[in-house]
Amino acid sequence: MIEFLLNGRVEKVDQLDPNLSILEWLRTKMRLTGTKEGCASGDCGACTVITGTPGTDGTIRYEAINSCISLLGSLHGKELITVDAFQNEPRHPVQRSMMEQHGAQCGFCTPGIVMSLVALHANKGGKEQDDHQLLEALSGNLCRCTGYRPIIEAGRQALVQEWTPEADHPAASLCGKPATSSLSAIHQDSITLAALEGPRYDAPVSLDELRALRREFPESRLVAGSTDLALEITQQLKSLDHMISVERVPELKGCTRQGDELVIGAAATYQQFRGPLSELWPAFDPMIERLGSLQIRNRGTIGGNIGNASPIGDMPPALIALEATVVLDGPEGQRQLPLEAFFHGYKQTDLKPGEFIHSVQVPAPQANEQLYIYKISKRLDDDISAVLGAFRLTLDNGVVADCRLAFGGMAATPTRALKTETALKGQPWSESSVIAAIASLADDFSPLSDVRASAEYRLQVAGNLLRRALLASDASTSDPLMVTDYA
Repeated sequence: MIEFLLNGRVEKVDQLDPNLSILEWLRTKMRLTGTKEGCASGDCGACTVITGTPGTDGTIRYEAINSCISLLGSLHGKELITVDAFQNEPRHPVQRSMMEQHGAQCGFCTPGIVMSLVALHANKGGKEQDDHQLLEALSGNLCRCTGYRPIIEAGRQALVQEWTPEADHPAASLCGKPATSSLSAIHQDSITLAALEGPRYDAPVSLDELRALRREFPESRLVAGSTDLALEITQQLKSLDHMISVERVPELKGCTRQGDELVIGAAATYQQFRGPLSELWPAFDPMIERLGSLQIRNRGTIGGNIGNASPIGDMPPALIALEATVVLDGPEGQRQLPLEAFFHGYKQTDLKPGEFIHSVQVPAPQANEQLYIYKISKRLDDDISAVLGAFRLTLDNGVVADCRLAFGGMAATPTRALKTETALKGQPWSESSVIAAIASLADDFSPLSDVRASAEYRLQVAGNLLRRALLASDASTSDPLMVTDYA
């Protein structure tokens, strides 16, 4: 059984198919149809809802998420707020502003837009926000009516207004009226959600429980934010027999500095590790901002991005360039290996039966090291990479003493350009040396043509990105780690 708050009311759910998304459960089981289905893949944002997750300090972290690719079992112990909660007076500032600024469109995408702005208001309300934060909050909401200007104006207006509902309002907790008492009454033990003689969803709360489950069920599917795995359900119409969630295992959720390394737990979300990682290597910040949308970054995890072994995952090339180490765990204990050795082929990894990703160890920068990360995609926000280049350079008096050049989208796995690295090492960091090194890319890669880019385009742009790193280093500040330009 799972237990959570739905618009201020306790819900207990048992004997349901764990393949159900939050969206499908809301619409078909609860008849709360304010939340819409647009794409069923986490792209359009029409399905946006807000979840509240209790913190260890007694606070609740409110986040906008895509309910179409978030599984029902992930709600245990949390608060779920949908657009249906805002039918009561007083109207939320976002609702009023959307009407006053003529931001409401046909109504299909509008509920998701409202929820994204309400989440921003809950976290930033009463304080004037710059347009960058507003646009980031809306980056995962693709309105088909193209009326973006009035929506942005509505956001600007709403974010500086207070909202003071009565304590019994279904979403009163968003403005500080505590829901912690109701949430604290929900047990924090491991849970199982299962249909009668059907699919099963386990959510252990300790590393030992997770190991035991993986030992007993080595063919089970691991799930964290489900931003990728759920697509098998919503797009390929599969029914997954057994899922084990790592989301509630504390040992997998941390992000801590240990000596000269940042250790990121496999279940840490992008939003949770973005700050510490970007503080260490600032080039990550603009890249992570372009990774999916805010809704995706609130759910997606570093372990999932690595574990799905996609050749166009955004994090692996940059981590490979930094010589990061992946820690694997399982019934037989832990082992470590360089991240670049984790990928064996397309969707093939070094994981043994019953193993799972525990954490990733990212080294801190050393003297004279520079990192450049560039992502090429058809759309600025909420899009998948065609090519991603990540370049770590060690310069000594203008000479490339060492370098690691990693790419995504150029091969069946994220991988280094070894021959190009050899051509660049020991050479001046100059235009002529970079041009000469670029010629080696054709020996390193034979990329495929697909819907995102042709093989010729990928080779051309990969070289252009290396050239861009040269231009960025010439134009950068005295601190080379402050290079955060992106394509």
